[in-house]
Amino acid sequence: MANSPKDRRYSKEDEWVLAVDGEGTIGITDYAQEQLGDIVYFDLPEPGAQVRQFVKLGEVESMKAVSDLFSPVSGEVSEVNPQVADSPEVVNKDPYGAGWLLKIKLADPAELDNLLSAEDYDARLAEGEGH
Repeated sequence: MANSPKDRRYSKEDEWVLAVDGEGTIGITDYAQEQLGDIVYFDLPEPGAQVRQFVKLGEVESMKAVSDLFSPVSGEVSEVNPQVADSPEVVNKDPYGAGWLLKIKLADPAELDNLLSAEDYDARLAEGEGH
C-alpha cells in the first residue's frame, strides 16, 4: 500500500506538487519511479519557460522506456534541480526529497484543487488504476 506524503497534491499521471508561498516544487511519485525502473535522463524545460497544467513539460528516460512528464500546475519555471541533470538516479532513491525536478511560480494556486490528495492518490494505486 502506497503511503504518499500528505503535504502535497498528485496528478493522475503520477506527478506531485508541493506548493509553498506561491511556488510549486514538482517531482514524480514513488510509484512512477518504481514503474520506470532505473532512470537515466530527464528532458526538462529551462528556467523562464511557461508550463500549463496537465500539458507535457518534458520527458524521463529509463532503461525500459521514454515517458512523457506532465505539469500538475501552470506557471513559470523558476528553477531546475541540477542534481537531477547530473545524477538522474537520485529520483529513484528519493523521489519526494532530493529527487525533485522543477520549481514553478504558480500562475493560479486554485489549480491545486484539480489534483488528488495523498489519500485519493493512494486509493487509486490500491485499486490498480495506476498507469
